[in-house]
Amino acid sequence: MSRRRLVLWRHGRTSWNLENRFQGKTDIALDEVGVAQAERAALLLAALEPTALIASPLQRAARTGQALAARTGLPLSYDPDLIERDGGEWEGLTGPEIRARYPAEHAVWQPPGGETSAEVAKRVGGALERAAGDLEDGGLLVVASHGAALRLGMCYLLGLPEEFWERIGGLSNCCWSVLAEGRHGWRLIDHNAGTLPEPVLSDDRA
Repeated sequence: MSRRRLVLWRHGRTSWNLENRFQGKTDIALDEVGVAQAERAALLLAALEPTALIASPLQRAARTGQALAARTGLPLSYDPDLIERDGGEWEGLTGPEIRARYPAEHAVWQPPGGETSAEVAKRVGGALERAAGDLEDGGLLVVASHGAALRLGMCYLLGLPEEFWERIGGLSNCCWSVLAEGRHGWRLIDHNAGTLPEPVLSDDRA
């Protein structure tokens, strides 16, 4: 039996990434650099011959996924459970503003009025499990989503205890991680991949 694989692909850059603003579920578009990143990454990912595509419906992830759909001819479906972590009162604020206004919450990385890491992990992990369940043997699913959402969902799929989640680093814009089925569940076989290292400009503190 051929193993199924998941490619967890973070969206391209936005102006808020560049300004170090917490985006969360705020629907921010890709900037010009982000569009170019998506097109370049789509060229590389198409060579993996994906069999299915799914994306967060937020436009920065949707536009990223559409670049690969256009190159492969595959349909792109959407799952609202793949959206980014709800940042509550932090959304739209810069990193320094969050540290100054919410020092206690920043120390434990819990946005007031937003989701907990455990809630995000369960939501996104469940979406990944559902999508993977529809894959045929040997299938390759590309998931276009968000940095914190994908890292936490991946930790959920890997069965890591919550106290170890921060040991998995963040995803750079338009980079990806690859999970493959093993005999005892999903295995991480590549992380934050791209052809060259990129800085991590993200809502995710890991």
